[in-house]
Amino acid sequence: MRKLDTKTIVVASHNQGKIREIADLIGPFGFSAKSAAELNFIEPDETGTTFEENARIKALASAKAAGLPALSDDSGLAIDALDGAPGVYTANWAEKEDGTRDFAMAMEKVEKALGERGATSADRRTARFVSVLCLAWPDGHTEVFRGEVEGHVVWPPRGTSGFGYDPIFQPEGHERTFGEMTAEEKHGWKPGDPEALSHRARAFKLFVETCLEG
Repeated sequence: MRKLDTKTIVVASHNQGKIREIADLIGPFGFSAKSAAELNFIEPDETGTTFEENARIKALASAKAAGLPALSDDSGLAIDALDGAPGVYTANWAEKEDGTRDFAMAMEKVEKALGERGATSADRRTARFVSVLCLAWPDGHTEVFRGEVEGHVVWPPRGTSGFGYDPIFQPEGHERTFGEMTAEEKHGWKPGDPEALSHRARAFKLFVETCLEG
């Protein structure tokens, strides 16, 4: 494993929701960071079939373009009754013909697909959010960290916080969806905290323990 020896990195994302959450997580560590969106980097084609592959593609593209270490996230919602879909295609389910993304439409697609499978009770609607963070260096070295949080899909959507599919995901052991939680409740984590709730925060905890501590 390789330690990160600089406080200047690129957040390899064009997704404003992800950029916000990663900024919240790295902020306490004193990083100076700009996103791939701010730097006008071209979004690479995500041709991988796993979260790990796509995270590497994004991180390496930004690291090589900037000449700096880059941190990417590839994440998605995997629903058991849909055989793990939408999974790595989570963002694709939200794409409209004009190239923009509509997550209200995507959530309706999920509910329709679950209805077609007869998945109406909570025990038939189990799911997990997965986040894979990849830290890449310009020389091509990468470190990968995977976080998951179990829960189930609810309907109708609840809450207006977060982004993406957050309003239909209720994490295990909680009565509220991610869409009903504050940013601090959902992904707030700092060293010394024994647990992190969100998938992204759990992956970030591993990143800190591997690349920043020790």
